[in-house]
Amino acid sequence: METKPVITFLKTLLIVYSFVFWITGAILLAVGVWGKFMIGPYISLIAENTTNAPYVLIGTGTVIIVFGLFGCFATCRGSPWMLKLYVMFLSLVFLAELVAGISGFVFRHEIKGTFLRTYTDAVLNYDAEDEKSLAVDNVQSSLRCCGVYNYTSWLGSVFYPANGFPLSCCSNSSDCSPQDLRNTTINHTKVYQQGCYELVTSFLETNMAIIAGVTFGIAFSQLIGMLLACCLSRIITANQYEMV
Repeated sequence: METKPVITFLKTLLIVYSFVFWITGAILLAVGVWGKFMIGPYISLIAENTTNAPYVLIGTGTVIIVFGLFGCFATCRGSPWMLKLYVMFLSLVFLAELVAGISGFVFRHEIKGTFLRTYTDAVLNYDAEDEKSLAVDNVQSSLRCCGVYNYTSWLGSVFYPANGFPLSCCSNSSDCSPQDLRNTTINHTKVYQQGCYELVTSFLETNMAIIAGVTFGIAFSQLIGMLLACCLSRIITANQYEMV
């Protein structure tokens, strides 16, 4: 009988944890959907090949939502085998997030190198119409930059000889016309002087440690759920044997 308060206490903690876990799944799902429709072009500049990162987030978020609900159900039912299954899933999530965090931190320099290659290629082959060209325009207009290292990166592009700089390079849209951008005498005075590569890589370098730390924090939070589920499963099992 004395184990009932302990079981009730553990159940309460595990239900709260499962609810928080469910919320993280909903956040991942939302970020995946947002990434697919809002930052898909940016991702295409970082990845040399087509990336499934948004779909991975959507899939992971959906699975976490399902198992978060399963964790609540298993806790309410007090089923040892359900709780053990929940522990197994949390273990897999823990390992996956740990590997993702370590990989992102270790390979951050490779990510920067990949971005340099893909962004340079997008600038040189810019046509103002395809997905990567539109992504270049988004990066330049939002970050207020022009070219890879600076605006001279555009001089070797297939776009420049006939069109000059793209409109997204204009530092002052009210005083920057397509004719100005084609005029080699004054066009360099109408565009942003800073390149985009430095801005993007500075952001990555500054925030990668923060991103990795958040990932590790979320990963190690799974240990709490694993510990609670394991303890609850063992106590319930032991209590059932005592009752028999």
